Amino acid sequence: MSTSEDPNPSDPKLVERLVHDLLDSDLKGNALAELRKEIIVVYPALSPPTLSLLASNRVCNALALLQCVASHPETRSHFLKARIPLYLCAFLETNSKIRPFEYLRLTSLGVIGALVKAGDTEVITFLLQYEFVPLCLQAMTIGSEVSKTVATFVIEKIVMDEAGLGYICATVDEFFSVVTALGSMVTSLDDKPSPRLLKHIIHCYLKITENPRGLAALQTCLPTTLKDGTFNKFIKEDATMRQSLQQLLGKVTSGKIGGQAPSVLGHMPIV
Repeated sequence: MSTSEDPNPSDPKLVERLVHDLLDSDLKGNALAELRKEIIVVYPALSPPTLSLLASNRVCNALALLQCVASHPETRSHFLKARIPLYLCAFLETNSKIRPFEYLRLTSLGVIGALVKAGDTEVITFLLQYEFVPLCLQAMTIGSEVSKTVATFVIEKIVMDEAGLGYICATVDEFFSVVTALGSMVTSLDDKPSPRLLKHIIHCYLKITENPRGLAALQTCLPTTLKDGTFNKFIKEDATMRQSLQQLLGKVTSGKIGGQAPSVLGHMPIV
């Protein structure tokens, strides 16, 4: 049996062989098509949630390969034109927290994270056009700490793009859906701190202050725990995070996009 024709979906080495096919210009089109089949075969198990851990792992292996395609500068654009990310929406729309679904959620976010890492405007436009922001916000709300971190990283990269920032600050509903998700995660960090996640959250807020309407809104909805020294331990140990939070508080306090940082960060003197 050829590796590029009529693959056996029960073959445990199928995904590995499809990887090698991706390196062959004559076979990569078929390989991508077969990887797509590996992904959508579990759709019926998503609702009602009957997905097994074995089936989840097989799909995650295929998604890991797609992440490599998404991250490579020579294949990223083709990846978007083929609309491959749309096949991940079904996994990001699930709300089950059991392991098979969480693995799918995290691996799917990894693909999106690989896409946005380069800061390509074409990628951001695609994600905005196909409503990936709400999907990331859902992951920020129900996902594991790692899923929350990756989803927040995606939102951070989106707001770093001018089109993305404009999109999020364009309407009241869109803006508050984002800041509500961010605020919810800040609250969750009170019980289970994650410096890495906190850094991404602060960066999101800081970028939002570059939009006049976003800055004005944050003056009333920035979480109190970002201002009262709750996270001083982590801020103190990370100079970059400390500087970002100082800038954020300076802008929110002054109401000016170029506002100066206050002389005290929570109860911790600036050093």
